[in-house]
Amino acid sequence: DPEQLQDKSNEILTAIIQGMRKEEPSNNVKLAATNALLNSLEFTKANFDKESERHFIMQVVCEATQCPDTRVRVAALQNLVKIMSLYYQYMETYMGPALFAITIEAMKSDIDEVALQGIEFWSNVCDEEMDLAIEASEAAEQGRPPEHTSKFYAKGALQYLVPILTQTLTKQDENDDDDDWNPCKAAGVCLMLLATCCEDDIVPHVLPFIKEHIKNPDWRYRDAAVMAFGCILEGPEPNQLKPLVIQAMPTLIELMKDPSVVVRDTTAWTVGRICEMLPEAAINDIYLAPLLQCLMEGLSAEPRVASNVCWAFSSLAEAAYEAADVADDQEEPATYCLSSSFELIVQKLLETADRPDGHQNNLRSSAYESLMEIVKNSAKDCYPAVQKTTLVIMERLQQVLQMESHIQSTSDRIQFNDLQSLLCATLQNVLRKVQHQDALQISDVVMASLLRMFQSTAGSGGVQEDALMAVSTLVEVLGGEFLKYMDAFKPFLGIGLKNYAEYQVCLAAVGLVGDLCRALQSNILPFCDEVMQLLLENLGVSVYLLISWFVTVGLHTEEEVGGGRSRSPVGHTLLPSLKPKPATLLKWTLPFPFQSDYDMVDYLNELREGCLEAYTGIIQGLKGDQENVHPDVMLVQPRVEFILSYIDHIAGDEDHTDGVVACAAGLIGDLCTAFGKDVLKLVEARPMIHELLTEGRRSKTNKTKTLATWATKELRKLKNQA
Repeated sequence: DPEQLQDKSNEILTAIIQGMRKEEPSNNVKLAATNALLNSLEFTKANFDKESERHFIMQVVCEATQCPDTRVRVAALQNLVKIMSLYYQYMETYMGPALFAITIEAMKSDIDEVALQGIEFWSNVCDEEMDLAIEASEAAEQGRPPEHTSKFYAKGALQYLVPILTQTLTKQDENDDDDDWNPCKAAGVCLMLLATCCEDDIVPHVLPFIKEHIKNPDWRYRDAAVMAFGCILEGPEPNQLKPLVIQAMPTLIELMKDPSVVVRDTTAWTVGRICEMLPEAAINDIYLAPLLQCLMEGLSAEPRVASNVCWAFSSLAEAAYEAADVADDQEEPATYCLSSSFELIVQKLLETADRPDGHQNNLRSSAYESLMEIVKNSAKDCYPAVQKTTLVIMERLQQVLQMESHIQSTSDRIQFNDLQSLLCATLQNVLRKVQHQDALQISDVVMASLLRMFQSTAGSGGVQEDALMAVSTLVEVLGGEFLKYMDAFKPFLGIGLKNYAEYQVCLAAVGLVGDLCRALQSNILPFCDEVMQLLLENLGVSVYLLISWFVTVGLHTEEEVGGGRSRSPVGHTLLPSLKPKPATLLKWTLPFPFQSDYDMVDYLNELREGCLEAYTGIIQGLKGDQENVHPDVMLVQPRVEFILSYIDHIAGDEDHTDGVVACAAGLIGDLCTAFGKDVLKLVEARPMIHELLTEGRRSKTNKTKTLATWATKELRKLKNQA
């Protein structure tokens, strides 16, 4: 813990620096000391704040980068990478005389470990300067000077960095393993970061390399040119890139048939990036048809190429759907530019998903994911093909279920479960596009397959979760017609709700309960007691699930009945369960003593969002519409002070997330509209809540900003009335 080590930091640092000095005869001692410094940098801030001490540390680290022992040299460079992130504001003194030359030399090294650290240094510079650009933009909006300013090192170094990075891109290995991290891959990432950081300034530095080598006889240079092109597509102004991309399209289409598998792989990735970033270059009368032709042919290529082609189709479908004309009174376009090729694309993707080598390079999952995107982003005139696809997916699901008895090995079981999960996910997507009357015709077969899956996959949480999500979609499509399946499905819903060991399965089951409440309305009541009992059986484990139940049902305590509004008995069934629980909710969602565990911090914030949404759901459900607050909401009034104390606790914890701030702001606004001036007094007594709302108003997320601004206005309104 850096705080505990702070008191001893000077003594530790003195010993470390002593071991790193160039006079130290043992390289093993130097290496141990250099690694020790790397692990100590977080708590040396006080030393870096003092100029003389900072100079000495930097001198020793820079000298260590010149050590003949590669291990020491790499460790010293790792220190520079980390120092740049932690102490960027102090680096101007050292950048010109030392850091620039050291890192440029490292980038050119033939030793991969050294080159990787040199590249990583400049990637870190880009990360820091992008954060500083955001800070400068926020400061300008608020009319104040930024706390820290960018020195624009990346922009100043472009002319030196780009030639080294593009040359490094030519050092790829034809049989490269996707999981191996090497200078070639690092150079691609660094180029992308430079493009995002330096924007338009990077284009004139990269463009000559692309033009010179995109048709080079050496496949390595062709590949490097295409990779460089793909890397700079995000960052520069689209209008500056658009003519260049349109000009390059015929060459890229041609390169999709290149003799080199590496070039085809990179080209497919670049085309996907173009469809995502600059879709106008792909979706036009000149290039769309030849592009679709070469992509469909690409689906038959090697798995690594075909996998990137699948992703290109996903990007293309989304871009085509967004570019389509939609009538004012319609939710989706009647037709779009992929309509004439839609059925053939779907057929090719289904064939790709069925390839015997589909397990390589994630090809099978890429094909199904692409199919999901294509179906999701389809126009109305593609509906007959969507219907056919639904039947194909159902047929494949049934075939897979029949294969289970033949599974012999663990690897077969893993592939079987993965395929079931993919088919369930694809089924969800196609069902969402199926019209209600058509869904009724196939629902018996779909539900029979899902029930069979539940029966056979009790031990496979992942598959169970996907199957629950598929049922959820079927409920969404069928509405009240799902009631006929409840008796058969209820035991499996219970299994899901009791699966505490795999909380994602539990959450899927709880989410499904909410969908059932919405779809079945009062017909859910016969099942309520049993479901509530399941959630209350082990509150210590299922507090989050109980919260989720409150959210899903609390949000729907008012239902349309016979054209008028009636109070749903569901909400009142739950209110007695709510009353004894605040202390438990608080106990489970205050800061944990082990917040250095990032997973636990994430879980804590997820839990907090659940609690806040639970109270929001209950208050909104009981309150009724905005103008006429229903008296039932007074059942919550004894808990208002507790709720605000809870928000105050969250506000004081620096680890709360943007999502938590949004939920808290929304809840504060609802409390204001429900309980009026009583809330104002309680908020005024808790200044941290005001700080939380200020943080929310400055958020980069629209939802958080909107909710925080609304909550602030509601408080101001109460203050004016008072």
